[in-house]
Amino acid sequence: MFIDYAEILIKSGKGGDGAVAFRREKYVPKGGPSGGNGGKGGDVIVEARHNLSTLLDFKYKKQYKAEDGKPGGTALKDGKNGKDIIIKVPVGTVIKNFNDNKILYDLNEDKKRIIAAKGGKGGKGNSNFATPTNQTPRIAENGQPGEEKKIILELKLIADVGLVGFPNAGKSTLISAISQARPKIADYPFTTLEPVLGIVQYKNYKSFTVADIPGIIEGAHLGKGLGHKFLKHIERTKVLLFLIDIASGNYEKEYATLSNELKSYSNKLAEKKRIVALSKADLLEETEIKKIKRKILVEIGPVHIFSSVSGKGLIELLDILWDSIQNESIK
Repeated sequence: MFIDYAEILIKSGKGGDGAVAFRREKYVPKGGPSGGNGGKGGDVIVEARHNLSTLLDFKYKKQYKAEDGKPGGTALKDGKNGKDIIIKVPVGTVIKNFNDNKILYDLNEDKKRIIAAKGGKGGKGNSNFATPTNQTPRIAENGQPGEEKKIILELKLIADVGLVGFPNAGKSTLISAISQARPKIADYPFTTLEPVLGIVQYKNYKSFTVADIPGIIEGAHLGKGLGHKFLKHIERTKVLLFLIDIASGNYEKEYATLSNELKSYSNKLAEKKRIVALSKADLLEETEIKKIKRKILVEIGPVHIFSSVSGKGLIELLDILWDSIQNESIK
């Protein structure tokens, strides 16, 4: 199951209390203070891992607590530090403050880790408080409390290319044809119910990633359909590939609607490099395709026509995507 949102409670460990103790040796009946310091509380650490792809684990476990520091001992022995707890999340996870939805951290690299809640400092033992006028202090510090906070984990897929199109535009068929990803394919809207990430093997051992998200409908930015839930997964992409069904005939209207939905959701999305392509070219004769190409050059601009089923124009489309990715990478 693909889960891209979770709310969890995290708490770092409390620092151990400092000890009040005195030396009690056979020939030193009135020894000085020997209370050790308390150990530091454990931290709550969040680490990104490339081998994870969902936040599903956090659906069942909602609270995470690090170990408390141990109290100080006698004979100047300090208490042990509490053990850290490491929470592993997929690369691309954003950590937000639950109260104001403010982004705290962006774990966009493999093995990148942050301290989400710092453990409390251990208290000082009475050996730290001896003075010339008070050589037998009977005071020690308590350990400082750990941090407790509620945070939001939000996963945003990291891909080179994001597929944008209405339901049944051919996105799932395309990603199946060019990668090893196998999304469900059928002739009805919203076959894809969750994002799919595919790795495309390109010439001479090169590769790039493509993200297929559920089809966008008009009003997606307002929460209609499934688009609003998954539009965030193309925010990190370098290039957007707009797919329009060649049999629809409403190319300009569909393109304008898709563009408007992206702009309404995020100006950043609207400004991304985009490529427009008509899918399902195998459904029409070559003469009809030529007429369509002449028309859309005027209305939309350069548009690539291809078929994922027959393979017509597929290699050329991959070339266009690869070149666009490289151009965006060096900006």
